[in-house]
Amino acid sequence: MTEETKMILAKLSEMDNKITDIQLTLENETNRNIKIIAEGHLDLSRKLDEALKVENEKEMLLI
Repeated sequence: MTEETKMILAKLSEMDNKITDIQLTLENETNRNIKIIAEGHLDLSRKLDEALKVENEKEMLLI
């Protein structure tokens, strides 16, 4: 194997490690943060629905 081929293989291995690190970051950090945001959004949506329901009940009582 030539020296140039060894250098290319070493670089390829280094790039493979970096790609693996990026994939792990996406799986562990980004996906977890997206879930947290989604849970918060769901809670806000529920609170809005409850507030609108109370407001609608008030309107019905006024009629």
